[in-house]
Amino acid sequence: MTKPQGLDNGLTNYGDRDFARYLRRSFAKSMGYTGAALDKPIVGICTSESGFNNCHRHFPEMIEAVTRGVLAAGALPITFPVISLGEVFLSPTSMVYRNLMAMAVEEMIRAQPMDAVVLMGGCDKTVPAMLMGAISADKPAVMVVAGPMMTGRHRGERLGACTDCRRFWGSFRAGKVSADEIDQVEGRLAVTAGTCAVMGTASTMALLAETLGMLLPGSAAIPAVHADRLRNCEETGALAAGMALTGGPRPTEVVVPAAVRNAQRVLLAVSGSTNAVIHLAAVARRIGIKLDLDAFNRLSDETPVLVDLKPVGAGYMEDFHYAGGLEGVLREIAPQLETETVSVTGETLADRLAHPLPDPIDRAVIREATDPISPVGGLIALRGSLAPEGAILKRAAATDALLEHEGRAVVFASLEDLAERIDDPGLDVAADDILVLQNAGPKSPSGMPEAGYLPIPKKLAQAGVKDMVRISDARMSGTAFGTIVLHVSPEAAIGGPLSLVRTGDRIRLSAADKRIDLLVDDATLARRTAERTVPTHQPKRGYTRLYHEHVTSATEGCDFDFLGPEGC
Repeated sequence: MTKPQGLDNGLTNYGDRDFARYLRRSFAKSMGYTGAALDKPIVGICTSESGFNNCHRHFPEMIEAVTRGVLAAGALPITFPVISLGEVFLSPTSMVYRNLMAMAVEEMIRAQPMDAVVLMGGCDKTVPAMLMGAISADKPAVMVVAGPMMTGRHRGERLGACTDCRRFWGSFRAGKVSADEIDQVEGRLAVTAGTCAVMGTASTMALLAETLGMLLPGSAAIPAVHADRLRNCEETGALAAGMALTGGPRPTEVVVPAAVRNAQRVLLAVSGSTNAVIHLAAVARRIGIKLDLDAFNRLSDETPVLVDLKPVGAGYMEDFHYAGGLEGVLREIAPQLETETVSVTGETLADRLAHPLPDPIDRAVIREATDPISPVGGLIALRGSLAPEGAILKRAAATDALLEHEGRAVVFASLEDLAERIDDPGLDVAADDILVLQNAGPKSPSGMPEAGYLPIPKKLAQAGVKDMVRISDARMSGTAFGTIVLHVSPEAAIGGPLSLVRTGDRIRLSAADKRIDLLVDDATLARRTAERTVPTHQPKRGYTRLYHEHVTSATEGCDFDFLGPEGC
């Protein structure tokens, strides 16, 4: 029996297949389609456009370009929406809703009649959510991303969201920027459509999606407002039409373990977002593998940082694109890559790297492997008595002098406690102390927000302190910087060692040994464990209850325990 195609896919079951087909075509014709159009294979265009997502406001124009490509290649494009995750518009945090979006993507691809799908994402959580959903649905799929926004200008200086917004806000808190100037900066940070202009989570995930093979080569870093972005959309639409006709490749044929390892290499070489570790763990889990933090550290110690971009360097994503983009990075780390992997084009990574470069690489932005910004990768995993299951440190964004540090803990029991006391002039805190935030992990009421970037206490900021060691079970924005230990697992809300820390305890961070340890004797910890009352946070209904009951730890990707393959 021939496999159903186009509108005949997944017919609604009325007990009469011919009637179901007749009824579906009848309703489709109410939208003005001809019978000839309805006989074609269908490419679904999965869009995350929303008025609550500034990064995606140019999607209507991108959809038009994808549609053009699909039609020209002989298939029928049909656009459908899924929920959108605008990073700064969601409460308590977009991370809570990533899995909801992934479920929506998976179910709508599976439930609706399409032979292939174009995934349109960009803002931080939309790309991993779409990858996770598409992998699980496993119909032929290809992605286009929003692309980074262009930079603004302020008093002769380039500005880009959101590293510069954090820098200016820190200066404002320290009394070095006036209220009038911070109001000016507010309107000059995000000046076009697109994702953040720096190597934040959105740009990192776009590069990793291309490395995984799910984007057309060379497309991840095209600026949102560049004509090449529309050409990329048209070419992607044409490719999707071909995939609809041939039935492949499917995501599980592209996103394979070797591709995940290559993506980790790229993450380290571009010194990308710490959030990407969680998202890669979730993506890996969808293909049945676990992200090994010890193996991640081995990759980190042999993968150089090559890209000079904010938040840890000087440039912006538009500079990266014009300097050679991902292609320039792949060429430099090629000896360390597994080049048998295949992209949605059917081309192997080895074939891609064999093509001549269209333009020379700008070495001011993308360094040679023999002349790296750092000889080791930008991120490492930590273990130790404070994080037995792991934590993440972006060492490339840290202050060198703090990478080996022992200090006194100053503990905040929650985000509310942090907000109430951090700027109290009477707060007992010194520059060499370690700020600790508890109960901000996946199962906490806050849902693991980007709160790991604890503010420097105002009295210290005003005295000129720019960085301190900060530790939490929360996340950090990919646009942020500082000596910040994140994703501490097990988290405090389920009784992890982080919940036992008290102000005055000593903590030791050693990036060289990849350890984070609580220097408190076993007897004291046993007493605190016996006295501890683990916070009870149990939502009573809806998605938030589902999330709380089934979300996994950060080291497992914060996916739902029932969404991975059996046994993973």
